[in-house]
Parts: sequence; C-alpha cells; structure tokens
Amino acid sequence: MSAPARLRVDLAERGYDVIVGEGLLADLARHLPVPDHAVRAALVTNATVDGLYGDAVRTGLAAAGLEVHTIIVPDAEDAKSLAVAETGYHRLAAIPLRRDDLVVALGGGVVGDLAGFLAATWHRGVAVAQVPTTLLAQVDAAVGGKTGINLPEGKNLVGAFHQPRVVLADTRTLATLPERERRAGLGEAVKYGFIDDPVVLERLEAEPVAAVAGDPAVLTEVVRRGVAVKARIVSGDEREGGERMLLNYGHTIGHVIEALTGYTRYRHGEAVALGMVAAARLGERLGISQKGLAARTVALLEGLGLPTGGVRLDPGAVAEVVARDKKARGHGLRFILCVRPGEATVVDHVPAGAVEEVCASLA
Repeated sequence: MSAPARLRVDLAERGYDVIVGEGLLADLARHLPVPDHAVRAALVTNATVDGLYGDAVRTGLAAAGLEVHTIIVPDAEDAKSLAVAETGYHRLAAIPLRRDDLVVALGGGVVGDLAGFLAATWHRGVAVAQVPTTLLAQVDAAVGGKTGINLPEGKNLVGAFHQPRVVLADTRTLATLPERERRAGLGEAVKYGFIDDPVVLERLEAEPVAAVAGDPAVLTEVVRRGVAVKARIVSGDEREGGERMLLNYGHTIGHVIEALTGYTRYRHGEAVALGMVAAARLGERLGISQKGLAARTVALLEGLGLPTGGVRLDPGAVAEVVARDKKARGHGLRFILCVRPGEATVVDHVPAGAVEEVCASLA
C-alpha cells in the first residue's frame, strides 16, 4: 500500500489539503487539523455509513481530543431538505456546538452537501471536515466548498460556498459500496478525463472490470487524478466565474434528466453519463468536438455499465429546465463541450434545435 497522496486546494488562508489513500480512517487523528479551541465535533452521517464507519471515526475524533455528538440524517436526496436542515440546527443547538467547534461530514455527496451547509450557516460559519465514503463524493462532491439543499423547484437552489478544513478520502471505503454506486461514481470520474486528464479515460478503458469491482489500485489512481484536476481548477476559480464551469461537463442535460425523472430513476453519475453522451453529440454537431468523440464516450461508458440511452425527454420540458439552470446566462443556452479528450470549453448561445436533437438521440 502506497503512502497517501496530499493534494492542495490553494485558496490562501482558506486553503486545505485533500488526502487520498487507503486506510486513512484508522489514523484519522493524525490527518485531522483540529481548529484551535475546538472542544466538540458534530458527526453528521446516515445510518448505513454510521454502521460501517461511525465507530472508527468517533474513535479518531476522540483521540484528537474532541467530544463527539452524532447526528443521523436520512438516506439519499431526502436528506437535503429545509426540514432536515432545521432538525440539524436544533441538534447543533442542543449539543451545544460553539463557533470554535467542528462539523464532520461522513458519507456520500448528500451528507457532504447537507453537513457543509449546516456548517456554513451555523454561527455564520463553523469549521467542517469532509470524510467522503462514496466514489462520487471522493472524486468530486467533497472537494471545492459547494454546499446546498434542495427545494421542490430544483436541486441546490439554497446553498453557500464553504471550504472544508480538510478532505480525507479513504479509498478503502469504496469496497463496501453497492456496485451501482461505484458505477455511478465512475460516471463523474470520467468527466475529468474529458475536460483535463485523458489518462483517466485510458485507465478506465484498459481496466473497466477492475474499476467496477472496486480494485483499490485503480480507484485510488482515478480519485487522485480527478482530485488533482478539481483542486487546480478550484484554486484558480473558487466561485465558478470562469474555468470552474468546465466541471459541469455532462451536467446540463444530466440535471435535466434527473429533474424530469423525479430524481428517482437515475443516480447522479448515471445522469451525468447520459449528459456526456448528449454533450459529445452536440459538440460534434456544432463542429466543436473532434469526430469520433461521441462514439468513444458511448463505448467507454458502456464498458463501465453506465447508461448511454433509453431515456425519452419532452422537448418543451427540456427547454424549461435548461432555462432555469443556475449557470444559464441571458437568453442563450450555455453548454460545456469537449473539444478533444483533455480539453473542454464553454459555449454560449447554443441553438435550441440542436439541443432538442441530441436529447432525442438519447431515446
């Protein structure tokens, strides 16, 4: 087992390390930068993850000198609601969690988003440590400081940028994921290959079976490479005013698919996989992407067992959801398109007819 990789998100006084490796939870106290004067930690997790890793994390937090209070939240997107956030606030008040104390997010992207939002807004901001246990969270969601909760009108409409003190990505936890969750995480990981690091694509094309099975050597490299890309981009564009928009590759249509299927049919990474197929076809149609990108995208995703079609979308509903997208600008449709593996660009004023065409191709 190799030594953990330490990747820096360089945001001056708000900068932090993302530590990626096997067995980090067993040595949590050594890797955790505890805030000065912190006495208590609120450990936010769900019942499933708590049963697997809660005791190890509580032991590590206690070894770091913290009094630990566990807050169990619902599974899946149901946790990212105003009602669950309100309950969380009452629990923090009962501890009581002071301004110098720490919130610890243990779980997948949903837990990380909710716990990060609670930390961002409690006492106008307390420290949070992200301890992601899913592939999607390790490679993407836990890094970058985005936090949020959902409304009936859309995902993540209420949120804040709140950078963690540290991200501890123990890739050994990925072995306990259901296979579908690993596949979904790989959908998000593939994005990094198309926008910046094509070695990610090459590794997954060479060893798809090992990746889906949770081979720690493959997944640790995939996580490390994805985090390296995101850390570099976030360091230069914390609030998504420029290059950070490239991290939304596959997400514009992916979010549409999630919304129009009620957030129940597809995991986020599965919807992103479909969105990348649509984006590759759109890029080729507009003459922006190199020929063959869509075919390579489909072959790679199918090799990982991810969806590349089979979804029918109403054109009018697609246009309505895209227009509500937080990243839309003016009256034009904005997309992130891949020029060639390892290079992506932001394209404004994409013709609605072209979007309808590629969405129809997903059927």
